[in-house]
Amino acid sequence: MRKTGPVSTVLFLSCIAATATIAALAQPKSTDSPIQVKVVIVAMFEPGADTGDTPGELQYWVERDRLDRVYPLPAAYHPARMNDQGELAIVTGQGTAHAAASIMALGLDPRFDLTHAYWIVAGIAGGSPDRASLGSAVWANWIVDGDLGYEIDAREIPSTWPTGMVPLRKERPYELPADAEPGQIFQTNRPLTLWAYNQTKNIKLADSAKLAEIRGHFDGTMAQTPPKVLLGDEVSSSTYWHGDLMDTWATRWMDYFTGGQGRFATTAMEDTGTLESLSQLAAAGRVDWQRILVLRTVSNYDRQPRGVDAVTSLAYQRVSRFGAYLPSLESAYTVGHAVASELLSNWTVYRDHIPQPR
Repeated sequence: MRKTGPVSTVLFLSCIAATATIAALAQPKSTDSPIQVKVVIVAMFEPGADTGDTPGELQYWVERDRLDRVYPLPAAYHPARMNDQGELAIVTGQGTAHAAASIMALGLDPRFDLTHAYWIVAGIAGGSPDRASLGSAVWANWIVDGDLGYEIDAREIPSTWPTGMVPLRKERPYELPADAEPGQIFQTNRPLTLWAYNQTKNIKLADSAKLAEIRGHFDGTMAQTPPKVLLGDEVSSSTYWHGDLMDTWATRWMDYFTGGQGRFATTAMEDTGTLESLSQLAAAGRVDWQRILVLRTVSNYDRQPRGVDAVTSLAYQRVSRFGAYLPSLESAYTVGHAVASELLSNWTVYRDHIPQPR
């Protein structure tokens, strides 16, 4: 066998290196780095197209923030949309089940790095006229589930009971001590919530003669005030409830499960599902639980106007006779966008430092 000298050895090794390089270049490219998401907007419904028709909770974000990149999410209710600033939006679908599934699908998608993302739930809701007015935007710190429990039809409850809703493992309404099931009660990062409120509390929300006329039909501490940015808490339930007595139940349900710390202001149909998935994703290191904000804007009051029974009032809600649908969508975008814009504009600060109230 011929012996190779120093030069031929070098040439041989060079050929091997060149061959390896060519082979490596010929291989399929490895998976791209995950997309760094800075802000996630969580909307719950969009009745038609994402742009150009009657808006739902997503449309203003898509059109005004140019969320033109569409990412299919086969395991979720709706594709994600994103812009080149790091802002992503998702529609969960209505109800806690849709919300939980959609958020989990997004959170586990390997295309996205959500470890530093801030989450802004921005949707419309019913509001108690004692604590918020039509078109108002309410930042929530406590979110309590309104579905999990026992229920007896009100026509069969004892005369001494204020409601037929009974907490699990209890024998009567509001029996102490309150024992929340996992996923029944959530508290978001209060300093972050206060920061968001301080960022937006002076925003002047749109009012109109029409809104003022609708408000004039209702009684309540806040019923007839112009829309404003507020702090308040939320009962989340896939059951769309309505009426004076249900408002009273929600107020006490919030007080019961939060030990008096929460102050019921708005309803919702999805947020305990959204937050349950986010809490599990946080446990898996996929998201940061301390970076979640919940904003609900008042599209209608949760109880009937003066001189109208609850059944008739609920029917009126379906045709928006006593509602503020478009103003509440506008408020959700206006207030939510102010926070999203601040986070995106100063990302070098907020990426590693969660803002604190001043």
